[in-house]
Amino acid sequence: MFRPTWIAALLALAIAAPSAAGAQEPDLIFKKSTVWKFLTPDDKLAVYGIDDPVVSGVACHYTTPEKGGISGMVGVAEQTSDISLACRQIGPISFTKKFEQGDVVFRESRSFFFKKMQIVRGCDTKRNVLVYLVYSDKLIDGSPKNSTSTVPIMPWGTSGEVPRCADFLK
Repeated sequence: MFRPTWIAALLALAIAAPSAAGAQEPDLIFKKSTVWKFLTPDDKLAVYGIDDPVVSGVACHYTTPEKGGISGMVGVAEQTSDISLACRQIGPISFTKKFEQGDVVFRESRSFFFKKMQIVRGCDTKRNVLVYLVYSDKLIDGSPKNSTSTVPIMPWGTSGEVPRCADFLK
């Protein structure tokens, strides 16, 4: 049996739980309409870019579907879990601090209450490759949809020294 006080406490926790990873605002690159809607916003695919807050020289771009219609217009539509991800080295790679496998790089809500999208980072120590995973999870039953992208740590420009991501794991 669900008690209203339990539900209220859960909702307050979900809304009030700020995340350091969620503090970064993604850069909107562009949106493309996919389904035309009469008198309300269209369904769209939106492409965003973010920088890894711990690994300088790495940027990720992800594409998310955004529902239009009346529910999308007022901000209560539950967004689907179909998210794609591509991360690349965009400059010399350096680490600003140590991190753990699966640390959250970015997080955002995908529905009014219970679904969130997360981009997490890991390190393939054998190959010296950063591994990024985007997934959407739902409090009730989870979500199997995900996408993975890898960034091999390579020399950049004239700098011959390449950091090892294993040296920055906690």
